[in-house]
Amino acid sequence: MIALLMRDLRLALRAGGGFGLGLAFFLILATLVPLAVGPQPDLLAPIAAGILWLGALLACLLSLDRLWALDAEDGSLDLLATAPIPLEGAATIKAVVHWLTTGLPLTLIAAPLSLLMFLPASALPWLVLSLAVGTPALSWLGTFGAALTVGLKRGSLLMSLLVLPLYIPTLVFGAEVTRRGAEGLSTATPLALLAAITLGCIALLPFATAAALRVNLR
Repeated sequence: MIALLMRDLRLALRAGGGFGLGLAFFLILATLVPLAVGPQPDLLAPIAAGILWLGALLACLLSLDRLWALDAEDGSLDLLATAPIPLEGAATIKAVVHWLTTGLPLTLIAAPLSLLMFLPASALPWLVLSLAVGTPALSWLGTFGAALTVGLKRGSLLMSLLVLPLYIPTLVFGAEVTRRGAEGLSTATPLALLAAITLGCIALLPFATAAALRVNLR
């Protein structure tokens, strides 16, 4: 498992995967929105939480199209299907690697970028916490979506159409945690729901991802 984790980490960082692409997209979005809307704090502050969460969501989506495609192209996916490690374990490793190279960097860079959006200082801890709790769900859902479309022509477009609706609850509750934190309201309910979504994805989606891969390998 450790060897597979290190291999996928090297592939993700070397193949133009999620690391630089996701961060660059997030930076561009956080820079362009104030230019488009106007640099007035009273305009940007109310929408900052939603924009930042939407940027994180789309940045995660950008790196999904090659998640299983590289393995399918070089035959590694067939080897994984017959390896001693179950496909559920391989799916979990893929999701972990995607989060380490995309979700975690986005979480760490979100606080500095939020200054461009005039997000209130009281909301910064809640933004980072909500991203830390919610982005794993995006990675696990994305891994499942990528498995459904592996090997298909123009699969990236189909994958986006499949995954985006699944991302909506995470987006809604993540932005709500940040918004309530900015207004000084209780964040317990949306944070608990966000954590429940993530835990449910971690528990169930490796099995769904493995099943989708087995269907595509037949």
